[in-house]
Amino acid sequence: EAQLVASGGGLVQPGGSLTLSCAGPGDFFRAHEMTWVRRGPGKGLEWVASITVSGVKTAYEASVQGRFTVSRDNGKNTLYLQLNNLKTEDSGVYYCSRGWKRNTAEGQGTEVTVSS
Repeated sequence: EAQLVASGGGLVQPGGSLTLSCAGPGDFFRAHEMTWVRRGPGKGLEWVASITVSGVKTAYEASVQGRFTVSRDNGKNTLYLQLNNLKTEDSGVYYCSRGWKRNTAEGQGTEVTVSS
């Protein structure tokens, strides 16, 4: 299994912003569409966003559409998720994984807490 490490989480007030990153090995990263998923407190795993290898096509879960932006830098083997206008219901542990709209967590997640 590829070593994917998410980072950038933290505590933020409602309406705030964060940028999450996910780093992986180069040969693996450049070969796969990538996805962000999250697990909220007491909830199951939820798909958040996906991006194609080229980065041209993206897709978002309805509740984050217009607030979150997924992007990637294949030269740096890194996936990003820009989170804007955060809501308390966005709290949870965020993971990245390979694939398109794949509801699976891989590697180490990063925790986001939205609270006043």
